[in-house]
Amino acid sequence: MKKYYIILGSLETFTALGALPAGLGYLLDTTGKAMGVTPDLLANSPLNSFLLPGLFLLFVNGFANALGAYLSFTRRNLAGPVGLSLGILLSVWIIIQVSWIGLSSFLQPLFLVIGAADIYLSLKILKSKGKTV
Repeated sequence: MKKYYIILGSLETFTALGALPAGLGYLLDTTGKAMGVTPDLLANSPLNSFLLPGLFLLFVNGFANALGAYLSFTRRNLAGPVGLSLGILLSVWIIIQVSWIGLSSFLQPLFLVIGAADIYLSLKILKSKGKTV
């Protein structure tokens, strides 16, 4: 069972390490130019700047995944429910992103797989503790 916590924590760490600088970058320049994109990327979305994506990246995919990694590595009771929530949020984030801006990076399918893996591992942890979802 310990391996599920370690793998989940590692995936959450990887997600956080990618999201924190990206989120900060979009918040520092909500036009996206500093991150190598333009607001034209958002043409098919309801957004007109990268403010909301930056906030989501920084706080949900960044800080929340860092917290999830801590919970997983220390095998806390909340590791399963938090990991499940973060996996669902990451997967939904990627699905919405691809539907709005299209498939534009290998990172999109990679993080969709990571989100699915987070969900799977979290369910294994919850099942081992006798909890059902």
